[in-house]
Amino acid sequence: MIDTQHADRKDEVPVVVAKNLNRVYPISKGLFHKPDLLQAVGGVSFTVLAGKTLAIVGESGCGKSTLARMVTLIEPPTSGTLRMGGIDVVSASAQDKHALRQKVQLVFQNPYGSLNPRKRIGQILEAPLEINTRMNAAERAQSARAMLALVGLRPEHYDRYPHMFSGGQRQRIAIARALMLNPSLVVADEPVSALDVSIQAQVLNLLADLQRDLGLAYLFISHDLGVVRHIAHDVLVMYLGHTVEHGEKNAIFSRPLHPYTQALLASTPGLAGSGPTRQRAVLKGELPSPMNPPLGCVFSTRCPHTTEQCRSMRPVLQDLQGRAVACFEAPRLAASVPAG
Repeated sequence: MIDTQHADRKDEVPVVVAKNLNRVYPISKGLFHKPDLLQAVGGVSFTVLAGKTLAIVGESGCGKSTLARMVTLIEPPTSGTLRMGGIDVVSASAQDKHALRQKVQLVFQNPYGSLNPRKRIGQILEAPLEINTRMNAAERAQSARAMLALVGLRPEHYDRYPHMFSGGQRQRIAIARALMLNPSLVVADEPVSALDVSIQAQVLNLLADLQRDLGLAYLFISHDLGVVRHIAHDVLVMYLGHTVEHGEKNAIFSRPLHPYTQALLASTPGLAGSGPTRQRAVLKGELPSPMNPPLGCVFSTRCPHTTEQCRSMRPVLQDLQGRAVACFEAPRLAASVPAG
């Protein structure tokens, strides 16, 4: 498949290149039984460019967080390739993996649970430097104070404890901690979902400013398409561990072609009344179990356009109108969907 969403970006540097990533977990059924296999991620490919944001969207249980754990080197892929800075993560030496872990950092969902309540903010920010660099105490403190200023906090916050801050301020601190080692990639797993709506925009604007000033690449995990529309450059839509649509944000938001993407957009407040989503597509039924996925298209049990071919064959990603979409009916739907 041609990477259409990046075909005109040859001058930009890929920070992460993933090809056919799979993650399978064995589920024990007892001492004398062969374990079942749960495929959390099934053959996902993407590229994240320097200074750009790739948003991974989908319902809970679609494999977003599993994908984040693989990219942050918390878990290895069962199969597939993952390259960072030109290095194959899967076959990299322990020394290379240690260096790569410093270049990819994670911002967690809950700002109230991700900071050690017993440590002062200065100690929290300096910890990555103390573990991974040879900076002395004065140099670490100087870097931590500079990072506080960079995320919009004041010098006196250096000596305070996490409980003395609001949720938005805590998430700024978590972002500051993630940037202490000058990463190339930040994986943000639902970074604003626990914040008030009025605070979400402030944190998203901060992330955008940091990306512009530092050239950061973001892998942004979210179920909120309103947030994704604000920050993403490219969007990858996942369903039951598989990519169903992948392309530039404007193409997907103005003219979604996969029925699942159409349903997600139609169910998002503020997006449902514009473009082709005026014809509201409602998701019916429950997400199938990854232990027993549908034989054909993973979305076939909930799709209003399902055919016998959909039930028996798994569609592959095909290039269509500036994005990749995995749907047998996509060409017909593309012809019937008005431009947004």
